[in-house]
Amino acid sequence: MKFRFPIVIIDEDFRSENASGLGIRALAEAIEQEGMEVLGVTSYGDLSSFAQQQSRASGFILSIDDEEFHSDEAAEHAVKQLRAFVEEIRWRNPDIPLFIYGETRTSRHLPNDILKELHGFIHMFEDTPEFVARYIIREAKTYLDTLAPPFFRALLNYAQDGSYSWHCPGHSGGVAFLKSPVGQMFHQFFGENMLRSDVCNAVEELGQLLDHTGPVAASERNAARIFNSDHCFFVTNGTSTSNKMVWHATVAPGDIVVVDRNCHKSILHSIIMTGAIPVFLMPTRNHYGIIGPIPKEEFEPENIRKKIEANPFAKDVKTKPRILTITQSTYDGVLYNVEMIKDTLGDTIDTLHFDEAWLPHATFHDFYQNMHAIGRDRPRPKDPLVFSTQSTHKMLAGLSQASQILVQESETRSLDRYRFNEAYLMHTSTSPQYAIIASCDIAAAMMEPPGGTALVEESIFESLDFRRAMRKVDEEYGDSWWFKVWGPDELADEGMGNRADWLLKANERWHGFGNLAEGFNLLDPIKATIITPGLDVDGDFDDSGIPAAIVTKYLAEHGVIVEKTGLYSFFIMFTIGITKGRWNTLVTALQQFKDDYDKNQPLWRVLPEFVAAHPRYERIGLRDLCQQIHDVYKAHDIARLTTEMYTSNMVPAMKPTDAYAKMAHREIERVPLDELEGRITAILLTPYPPGIPLLIPGERFNKTIVQYLQFAREFNERFPGLKTDIHGLVEEEVDGRTAYFVDCVML
Repeated sequence: MKFRFPIVIIDEDFRSENASGLGIRALAEAIEQEGMEVLGVTSYGDLSSFAQQQSRASGFILSIDDEEFHSDEAAEHAVKQLRAFVEEIRWRNPDIPLFIYGETRTSRHLPNDILKELHGFIHMFEDTPEFVARYIIREAKTYLDTLAPPFFRALLNYAQDGSYSWHCPGHSGGVAFLKSPVGQMFHQFFGENMLRSDVCNAVEELGQLLDHTGPVAASERNAARIFNSDHCFFVTNGTSTSNKMVWHATVAPGDIVVVDRNCHKSILHSIIMTGAIPVFLMPTRNHYGIIGPIPKEEFEPENIRKKIEANPFAKDVKTKPRILTITQSTYDGVLYNVEMIKDTLGDTIDTLHFDEAWLPHATFHDFYQNMHAIGRDRPRPKDPLVFSTQSTHKMLAGLSQASQILVQESETRSLDRYRFNEAYLMHTSTSPQYAIIASCDIAAAMMEPPGGTALVEESIFESLDFRRAMRKVDEEYGDSWWFKVWGPDELADEGMGNRADWLLKANERWHGFGNLAEGFNLLDPIKATIITPGLDVDGDFDDSGIPAAIVTKYLAEHGVIVEKTGLYSFFIMFTIGITKGRWNTLVTALQQFKDDYDKNQPLWRVLPEFVAAHPRYERIGLRDLCQQIHDVYKAHDIARLTTEMYTSNMVPAMKPTDAYAKMAHREIERVPLDELEGRITAILLTPYPPGIPLLIPGERFNKTIVQYLQFAREFNERFPGLKTDIHGLVEEEVDGRTAYFVDCVML
């Protein structure tokens, strides 16, 4: 299979007509005659940007011609530039071949720190260009042959060998698509390689995901090594499925489980499916709607015991909790010091599970030391097994649904792989998508240090440069409004600054989470929550405001799609795929929004797609619509209401699994919204944003939650197209109007 990895030549004489230029072009031609592509440039340019070419190259040839050493000063500059370039390359890639060439200069003219990084030293005109070309190509091909990790290499070989497919899937390597015009379109869009590599588990040479054998197992072992864990299991159904696998391997009906109240809904699904009795740890929240950390004292064993004793279904269970599941990190990037959690809990909980869907990058950089579940040189807990479930597709370079489960064994317990695999088989597909498996394999290989460390560090630097750019814009606008990026007040002028700056300290106003324990929480800088004007962290509304839903709708129509939208905030992530161009485009798009808002441009001009779908807004200005929504939010004191509904006390009336069973048996009533107070829900009630379940099956509606639902009904009627989305609400037409219901346990 032909891959494009050119050999890059950096020589200021590459296009010159002197002897040096003629010589290097002769070498380039000889390399091309051997079938390798050559890219020739005349200077290093911006070192850091150019060094990123290492991901596209199979080798570098660097000049130290006489012209570059014509004086002591020139020689010193040339060595300094060469050293900087080599350091930039090796920071990302320890293996790519580097060659030096010149006419008269030798290794005597270069310091050892450069020489030790080289694969060869070429003297012009001592050998034929053809011989030198073959020498360089040999090293380049050896390097390329080492790149593919185990499963991806096996998949490449399978796709290349031309075997006829008699197994499923039925498109038979893409051939079925060629028999239909619309299938031809599909084939041309996705391409031959993707379709030839879409195979079933009957292909023995690729190994088995279901029993973790062959190249699949080799890749999982390789990923476990890279991620510093004892075991790794690839999952092709997303981290929702990874969570369920961990739970079904650990939890049985009647077990007590300790869970982050603001966990992902897949954890609540796991509670329902396993028949567990949940005891919840309550996170803090601020009035921006940002979820904060669970206070450290909530993890104290005596406080957990008090919660168990207060739960009518858990108080008589004598065994210790089977699992603790914590969301690490929160949506907005708040992290926990895992070692402090382990020390606090001791051996009072059987298994520790950290849902790190948004944190697979942390193990590769010292900035996150102790702020993730499993890492290099981390102590093993005495008794509990530690599980980390990670979405490689969210923060790393995995395809959608690519996920993995990492395991750290304790001092006294090892993972029983066969028993664990029974839970794995319960939830995985017997027809996994092999491209997703390959992306898990590649995502891990990409993070092999030092390259993975460099990728994470670049993400951190880009996020800090974005924050600095936003502050610079704010300073220039002076008294005029601008957006804020949520985070510490102090920000280093250059570089990464001090890690301690990102620790959340007690009673700091910027975060609004109150009296936090020292050193317990860290904000991940690559998670950026942008605050729009109109609301402060205390929940007080200004006279005017800009609801975030309008900003993100504007951005979407201008080609910028964000991750999550709150009342007066929206969220972006600086994954390893984010570039300067992307975040600078966001800054300019926000500038355009400000200009259009200040001019009160008509919506038909600035939001044409939105107005086409909802013509009632055609004559309204952008600022006018923002003000209308802001006034409604302020009148309902919505910031405090949405905080209180999540922090209000929930006393379970039924076990979650029993309440859900009522729905499965159709022993439910579809209760009108205004009659919900005191009723027991049979479903998950989940407002978006933030996508955190508000009620789980078996809990009662209280007055605060009903008030929020009544607000959502009024808002949806008044502002069509800006609907508050709440999963679990049933919408039906009654007398020409939309009425809302929730399925509750039958009285």
